[in-house]
Amino acid sequence: MDDPTAAIGRALDQVGPRLGALRRRRGITLAALADTTGISKSTLSRLETGGRKPSLELLLLLAHAYRVPLDELVRAPETGDPRIRLTPRRVNGRVVVPLTRQPASQHAWKILVPRKAAEPMLTTHDGYEWLYVLTGRLRLVVGDRDIVLDAGEVAEFDTRTPHWFGSTGQEGAEVLSLFGPQGERAHTRTDLTPDDAVGGEDATSVTAAPGTSPETLPDGAAPALPGAVP
Repeated sequence: MDDPTAAIGRALDQVGPRLGALRRRRGITLAALADTTGISKSTLSRLETGGRKPSLELLLLLAHAYRVPLDELVRAPETGDPRIRLTPRRVNGRVVVPLTRQPASQHAWKILVPRKAAEPMLTTHDGYEWLYVLTGRLRLVVGDRDIVLDAGEVAEFDTRTPHWFGSTGQEGAEVLSLFGPQGERAHTRTDLTPDDAVGGEDATSVTAAPGTSPETLPDGAAPALPGAVP
């Protein structure tokens, strides 16, 4: 069995690189972060390079400055059990089941979208998202494009573009959502016709494909739940 002290040590060793990567990703200088948190530049630098062990007080200040949950900065040591506890929760009228541990570079959810129609409320956040419709039909709005995805189809989009997804008002849907930083994208087709769009809007630039594979918990602050806004 793994020594718990060693496991904790490894978890703490990962905090510094994670802090540095987060700061650079946000485009924040050490000087600006020092002004925001009240932590000296030298202390911040030592935290990021591993020269100083992170205390709870410092981590709380940094989590507040970055507007992220504490567990995004400190990942708990692995227990050795690869199973993920599926704990469904209700978010804006939807049932959301996390399929990945938090935090992670990519997040996966299974989402049950109720039949009841809702007025689209578009949102934006950093990242990239894939949606795969398992059952039912899903209405997806990305920018000025409003389309309907059938079971077996996939959409992928940059979440910095205003977006929303929900019920068509005719039936519910079961959806797989994969959200993460923009990187390698799923290989999908782009041959949607205007008939696929709600109200006849052009949908050709929103990719969708059968048999390929996710909006629930959002990014920027904490991991974004794809389609968190109903």
